Amino acid sequence: MKTKSYWLSLPPRTHATPLDGDKEVDVLVIGGGVTGLTTALLLAKSGLHIAVVERQTIGSGDSGHTTAHLTYMTDTRLSELVTRVGKDHALASWDAGAHAMQIIHDLVQEYRLSCEFRVVPGFLALAEDASRDDERKTLRDEATMMIEHGFEASFEERVPVTGNCGIRMGNQMKFHPVKYLRALAHQAAALGVGIYEHTEVASFKEDPRKAVLTNGHTIRYDKVVIATHMPLQGNTGTLGALFFQTKLYAYSTYAIAATIPSGAFPEFIWSDTADPFNYVRVDKGAEADVVVLGGQDHKTGQKLDTDACYRRLEDTLSRWMPDAVSTYRWSGQVIETPDGLPYIGTVDEHQYVATGFSGNGYTFGTLAGAIIHDAITETKNPWADLFSPARKKLSGAWDYLKENADYPYYLLKGFAASIGGSSNQPMGKGEGKVSRRGGKRIAMCCDQQGQVHTVSAVCPHLGCIVGWNAADQTWDCPCHGSRFHKDGSLLAGPAEKGLDAIAASDTGQTH
Repeated sequence: MKTKSYWLSLPPRTHATPLDGDKEVDVLVIGGGVTGLTTALLLAKSGLHIAVVERQTIGSGDSGHTTAHLTYMTDTRLSELVTRVGKDHALASWDAGAHAMQIIHDLVQEYRLSCEFRVVPGFLALAEDASRDDERKTLRDEATMMIEHGFEASFEERVPVTGNCGIRMGNQMKFHPVKYLRALAHQAAALGVGIYEHTEVASFKEDPRKAVLTNGHTIRYDKVVIATHMPLQGNTGTLGALFFQTKLYAYSTYAIAATIPSGAFPEFIWSDTADPFNYVRVDKGAEADVVVLGGQDHKTGQKLDTDACYRRLEDTLSRWMPDAVSTYRWSGQVIETPDGLPYIGTVDEHQYVATGFSGNGYTFGTLAGAIIHDAITETKNPWADLFSPARKKLSGAWDYLKENADYPYYLLKGFAASIGGSSNQPMGKGEGKVSRRGGKRIAMCCDQQGQVHTVSAVCPHLGCIVGWNAADQTWDCPCHGSRFHKDGSLLAGPAEKGLDAIAASDTGQTH
């Protein structure tokens, strides 16, 4: 089985272009995922001069590690969302998701984007171990609420995969996410957007115009859009940026792709009411169909045996689809917020962010492009206040306290664990550990070729101690979800740089 995203198995693009000179633009977009590219394309259509910078390649981040369900159904159940933010706001967020789906549909049609776009039914199924009477009533009530608000929905006694009762939603969508992003980038470039891959922002400054330094060059801009999954600090104050990040909770999620016999299932997207919930999509193939199963979510860095997450997915898939043959497995990350709604909009003068999409990355990412476009072009948007990062009333305040209460615990736990560790015990291939030597907290791992990598174990974000993720061969921070490659280079924020290098001679490691 290949340990990479099924969507990133495409041949690499051959025209990736790093920034090679100074630039001046109206709007700088940082991040080449769905949010950044949608924002850039929409702003370019309005006649603005745009540049997009991406530290890796288009779609290589979390936008390429998704399962790409295009749905207005939020990860937070509709009944729970009503409890958190009220019925009007909850249904307004679903309206916003439906609008985003329409934007995707229109872009695919307008520019003939080749991305395997399909309109399919979606299902929310009763979990296998659910309390049937109570949950059945909740599902019926939610279906009624959807219908009353104009969504195409029905309660059904049997839905696909498990055969349990559930809600069927019409006119949901799916596509190949990386093909979509590449096509979107191609079209944006045709409209004059400068797209620069392998271009990582090193620092922000004012000279006196706002600017970033990257690849030894300067990009000056009037406005900046931070579209980096977990936002960079940018031009905001440090305390304000840190406080904002405490309202964002990073969760790891896992997926496997498998082949199944052609025609065994129709194409659809599907999830259940388990906690954490499972989610499925089925795609038609030339010789065999493909099923993608995801789930097993947990707070990033807070589960040691991550291989067990994949094993549980494999067991579930074997039970539901005995003929499935697994081909790929990968993990991604979703960002949650206290009230279940994303943050989209202004965080500082001329600076915009979009984050907290939960499992609705492509719909909320597309919506973010529309909201930020409207803000920059001074166009009224009906959802701007609902998703504003400055919104004051958070009925999910208790969740915020609960999610952040463990930060001091993990900070102290990490330091304590590293004090007594010994770095002299040999490691096997694929293993990693944190120890202390000479006053340094050291993260060491041995890759599959037998090479030992040694880096600082201290996360540069807020000083927590990282832990080894054996399944993904990464260093993960248990406090706020930063992730790092085995060599310490940055994989995902909120950290804005990698783990400091430590020479192997300083560790006393033997192998």
